[in-house]
Amino acid sequence: MNSNQLKGLGQLFLLCVLLMAAFSVSARGVYQTNENFLAETFKDDVPKSKVIWIKGDLRKTVADILSHKYSGLRVRYWQKDQRTVWILNEIGKEQPITFGIVIQAGKIEKVKVLAFRESRGGEVRYPAFTEQFEDAQLIGQALDRHIDGVSGATLSVWAMTAVTRLALYLDTLTT
Repeated sequence: MNSNQLKGLGQLFLLCVLLMAAFSVSARGVYQTNENFLAETFKDDVPKSKVIWIKGDLRKTVADILSHKYSGLRVRYWQKDQRTVWILNEIGKEQPITFGIVIQAGKIEKVKVLAFRESRGGEVRYPAFTEQFEDAQLIGQALDRHIDGVSGATLSVWAMTAVTRLALYLDTLTT
């Protein structure tokens, strides 16, 4: 083999390594099913779901919280005592992200990414990020704290922040 052929093979090898690395770090995936999240949260004693209908003034408030119109007619949630669980979807950059949010007595107990469909921004699923939301509550329509972003995951951070605000707001309607 001459030097040009070796150089070409080296470039091809580098391209293959880069492509494999790009696919291996893809954040896409279902990390936990809705059913498993509910079973884990309620220790296998999952209550029957309830519904909040999104209509009238509530539709406008939800749109204000999300910064866009909500496409659904209702939001399903699960409640046991002062604890509510919300499974909500919000668009990251182009695809919906499914979040599970647990609220206890008006404060976030846990937020978890259940399914992530984007090619970037999946860092929001790690506890180092999600723990910022623990014990957060609403002041008006805003969280009572600043949430630090993640480089390269700005839209995913915005999506998680929006759904936590929405879940906290909707939780106030369940009492």
